[in-house]
Amino acid sequence: MQLKSWFRFMAGALVCAFAVGTGFSAHAQGGSSVKVVALGASNTQGWGVMTSEAYPARLHALLVAGGLDADVLNAGIAGDTTGGMLARLDRAVPEGVDLVILQPGTNDERMGLGAERSANIEAIRSRLAARAVKLIVIENADLDSLPRSELRDDGVHFTPAGYAILAERVLGQVRAALGK
Repeated sequence: MQLKSWFRFMAGALVCAFAVGTGFSAHAQGGSSVKVVALGASNTQGWGVMTSEAYPARLHALLVAGGLDADVLNAGIAGDTTGGMLARLDRAVPEGVDLVILQPGTNDERMGLGAERSANIEAIRSRLAARAVKLIVIENADLDSLPRSELRDDGVHFTPAGYAILAERVLGQVRAALGK
């Protein structure tokens, strides 16, 4: 990884870590009827695009435009693995969350942790179920079905338009999971 890319990566991770630490907006804590957390790595975070262009922000806009009083927290951290997501699950998913959208990504395989991926996802699923939090998993095959023309130069992360398409594709699953 080039030094400039590494600094961008780390800056994005710090921004997301701060955002996750601050939780939902005051509106969401006070009375939003539906709370959603997007948990994942760089494609959840929206690596390389503005926060408002990442798929969780786009999903939030679609839900609100569709008349649903909802808040969507972006708990994506670039470079994270499913083990990292499991370790931060309780911090990333505060009490009162209705739905988690998990996008586990490819970092497990990239870091030689592929054998742990399925068990970590199942542990996340189990812990959320124990809290009555619904779960949608966006697997890599779902991302592979997005238009390749909307990939950035790195071939892994999406353009703002790609994230908008992802939000549109996830919208139906989210509404169905929430019964809305």
